[in-house]
Amino acid sequence: MFRSRHSASMDKNHPEKSVSFSNSSRGEEPKSSSLSSTSDSTTTTIDPSLLPTDNSSDDRKSDAYPETILEEENLPLDDNSSFDNSNARSSSSDFDNNLFKLSEEVDQFLATLDVDNDDDDDKKPPEIPDSVEKFVKFVQVEVVKCVSGDVSSKLFYEPEEEPEITLFDSVDKISKLNNALGQFTSEKEIASLVNFTSTVVQRAMTFLEEEFRSLLDIPRSSNTDSSDFKSKRSDRASNADSNDFKSKRISNHSFNDPDRCPLPPPQQQLGENSEEEDFPGYSMETVMNLKKLAAAMISSGYEAECCQVYSFVRRNAIEESLNKVGFEKISIDDVQKMQWESLEGEIVTWIKVIKQCVNVYFPGERKLSEQVFSENPSVSSVIFNNLSRNVVLQLLNFAEAVGMTKRSAEKLFKFLDMYETLRDLNPTIDELFSGDTTHQMRAETQSARSRLGEAAVMIFCDLENSIKSDAGKTPVPGGAVHPLTSYTVNYINYACEYKDTFEQIFQEHRNILADDTSAPESESDANSADNNDNQQVQQSPFVEQLITVMDLLDSNLEAKSKLYKDLSLSYIFLMNNGRYIMQKIKRSPDIYHLLGSTWSRKRSSDLRQYHKNYQRETWSKVLGCLKDDGLQVNGKVQKPVLKERFKSFNAMFDEIHKTQSTWIVNDEQLQSELQVSISAVIIPAYRSFLGRFRHCLDAGRQAEKYIKFGPEDIESCIDQLFDGMKRKT
Repeated sequence: MFRSRHSASMDKNHPEKSVSFSNSSRGEEPKSSSLSSTSDSTTTTIDPSLLPTDNSSDDRKSDAYPETILEEENLPLDDNSSFDNSNARSSSSDFDNNLFKLSEEVDQFLATLDVDNDDDDDKKPPEIPDSVEKFVKFVQVEVVKCVSGDVSSKLFYEPEEEPEITLFDSVDKISKLNNALGQFTSEKEIASLVNFTSTVVQRAMTFLEEEFRSLLDIPRSSNTDSSDFKSKRSDRASNADSNDFKSKRISNHSFNDPDRCPLPPPQQQLGENSEEEDFPGYSMETVMNLKKLAAAMISSGYEAECCQVYSFVRRNAIEESLNKVGFEKISIDDVQKMQWESLEGEIVTWIKVIKQCVNVYFPGERKLSEQVFSENPSVSSVIFNNLSRNVVLQLLNFAEAVGMTKRSAEKLFKFLDMYETLRDLNPTIDELFSGDTTHQMRAETQSARSRLGEAAVMIFCDLENSIKSDAGKTPVPGGAVHPLTSYTVNYINYACEYKDTFEQIFQEHRNILADDTSAPESESDANSADNNDNQQVQQSPFVEQLITVMDLLDSNLEAKSKLYKDLSLSYIFLMNNGRYIMQKIKRSPDIYHLLGSTWSRKRSSDLRQYHKNYQRETWSKVLGCLKDDGLQVNGKVQKPVLKERFKSFNAMFDEIHKTQSTWIVNDEQLQSELQVSISAVIIPAYRSFLGRFRHCLDAGRQAEKYIKFGPEDIESCIDQLFDGMKRKT
């Protein structure tokens, strides 16, 4: 009795002729479905009453076909499941000739069945020619010999060596024969033959499935060819115990091969142009052999088993490659709990991995699946979509999780990097996938991108709140640049390197700004600017937010300047911070262009006014001491008044020098400008005053007492002003 595809085990009466298979498993690979799955193309429904029972083995042989041709010819099968070639056939050429003749007769029989089925609606059971039975038995011999690793059997040939009929051709014919006869299983003899052909096909498919898996698992090597594969089969044939066949095969491919998985090594994975051409590392001959195996399995109704093996091996290969470059599956909860330093490193890896997948791995996988399943394009598309979709979803889930983390300013630019990566890769992702998968991937990518963009907008808008909340009551010593100024300006300066991205995400998420109840106070003033080009720039939501932040910073600095009791120092503070802002903006063409010339002119005007206010507040009283008013009465110099003028000048200048030499002007150019402007006012006035009235004082001790400074001394003291930073160092 012969089993259909539903029954994989050999006859209990012939255990010595059974060939056992135990599918290899890597990770959590499910058991091979070739021993249990069914296919519409090969499964037949047979009336059980027509089949002999298990306890009638003697009667069975008169009706049923022998388990193998060896049984009919009484040829033994040794423990290693290998055949004695001298007993099995007289010569290889005779065997091939006989098989080819039988094959032609089977083709004629199949053609006859097709004609009869077309001409007659009442289908009658055909007479089975002897050539059909013999052909099936011949093919079974070849299958069993291939399974046992017989060196005389070959699955793949060089083009010039390929025989007229290969094992693939033979199995295909038997599969067609099985399908054609399946409608006549009400006849006992045909039912028995169908069971026999089903068993042969199933054995062949189980073997081809193993070979398919083995080829998919071969090491990545440019020298891989059919001889390598044949030598591995020969090694397997030399094993003493056929029950160890599977374990030895796993050992050969898993442990002795240095790089079993045909993916690029980690040191070559990023940025190598040659890698893109080489991935995933199979030789063309190997790909062609995989194609033959896939076509044979699918045509025989074993599409599910073929796809299962292919998907499992390639999925593991991709996962191993991702692990090699440092990417691991991280849950949303784990992402939320990670410290920023760790998460930042994961983001850097994520960017590299997703670019590698979209630009190298996925195109390589699609090309491979298209070649292997070239005769079944729909299968190729489904397999590639499923393989790649799972990886993309895993990567997008990470991006979504990052976008859900607690907002903080330090995360902004990494969020933008991730956003840009997804945006730039989106066209390539669209091209890679097909059908409904394209729409799903586009929606998932857009969702992750939108979450990152929204988070980035909210973080940037939080800068406005940070400025408002900075209401410290302690002034910066020496009127130096406030930390809030340097932080805000550097933050904006760096942000403007992403200006195109910011423009995009602010347009996409305008509702966030619209919902913000804290509308910028200076927005109306900015919109009323009379500069046309500046007006046009302000139409951008990002630029409006940028100007709002800068105006808030100005207001905050104005408030902080009032913390200084010395009005002159408050002007130095405003000059320091204003000059710092202007210098930073001028050095960045992007931010300068975004803020516009009107904004820049206004800030420059403010700086000049601060300078004037400082000079008036600090030096106007000093200059008052050097005026002629009140010194002469009736043309005669009043010495007591003159002496008081010199004393007042000396005291005020001393105090200014003592105090303002500790003040800080960070910008050397600004310091120089201040010193030059002070010298230009004070030194000429003092030299003139000294020249006109010095002779009025008695020479000697009286002159030295009231004339404390010479013009050169004044200049030297002015040069020491605003050196607080240098004095500290």
